[in-house]
Amino acid sequence: MAWSVEGTYIEACNCEVACPCIFLSPPTEGECKVVVGWHIDKGYHGDAILDGLNAALIAYAPGNMKDGRWKVALYLDDRGDDKQKAALQGIFSGADGGHIANLAPLIAEVLGVRPARITFDKTANARFRFEVDGVASTEIEPIQGQGGQTTEIKGHPLAVSPDHPVTVSRSSHTKIDDHGITCDISGRNGFFAQFAYQG
Repeated sequence: MAWSVEGTYIEACNCEVACPCIFLSPPTEGECKVVVGWHIDKGYHGDAILDGLNAALIAYAPGNMKDGRWKVALYLDDRGDDKQKAALQGIFSGADGGHIANLAPLIAEVLGVRPARITFDKTANARFRFEVDGVASTEIEPIQGQGGQTTEIKGHPLAVSPDHPVTVSRSSHTKIDDHGITCDISGRNGFFAQFAYQG
């Protein structure tokens, strides 16, 4: 079944800025705990329209992320109907192919998949606020680069959104608490970028 989604993704983790995991280096704390969120501006999966829906993932890697052994849980926008939720699960689990399927060999355990209320807001100064109700929340803001511009990284090997540069950000807070993956931190790494996947 043909599908395509595009929009904005964000991630926040317990590493220092900028997260070394994206360069296949060890995480700054020896382990990585991360929340990833996607907001679909425009998308479809067969005859299911996905415009405006969200998906989220929490993950735990016990060491260098390139070595795998990830534990993950997936959350599907509870505003979607059954067909839309099934489409989100197929896309963002990698089961229906596309870029996310490339991450599958790194995953050792899927802790769960369920609907959740997911909030994805962009405010002034490209600040993002993201929340998976009862599971995770973060707020990130771009760090200031030369001349007051944002700082971007492109072409790194562990990319959630290949072919799109990520804007390096810092979190005012990141909290994760589900399936034994827990953290409550501030001042740590965040990224955001456009994404486009298809299958």
